[in-house]
Amino acid sequence: MPRTFVWHPGRGPKHTEKNELTTGKVRIEQVRSGIGHSWRMRQTLEAIGLKHHQDVVVKQDSPSLRGQIKRVRHLVKVTPIEE
Repeated sequence: MPRTFVWHPGRGPKHTEKNELTTGKVRIEQVRSGIGHSWRMRQTLEAIGLKHHQDVVVKQDSPSLRGQIKRVRHLVKVTPIEE
C-alpha cells in the first residue's frame, strides 16, 4: 500500500532553483535546522562548514560542492557572489 499520509505538506520549498555552476564563489546560508533530519544530512551540513541555523559560509563552486548542496537543498539557500 503506498504511503499517502504526509506529516508537513506545507514545509519545504515548492521548487528549487536551477543548479548552474558558476566560475566564482557561492554564499551558502543554512535556513533550516538539521534537527529531525537524517544523520547523513547533518554530516553533509557539517562537511559544507555549516555549524548551526543561520550560519553562512563562502566557498568556491565545484561539482562536488553542488552534489553536497543537492542533498540538503531544502535546508540551505545558495546565492552566487559577484566579484
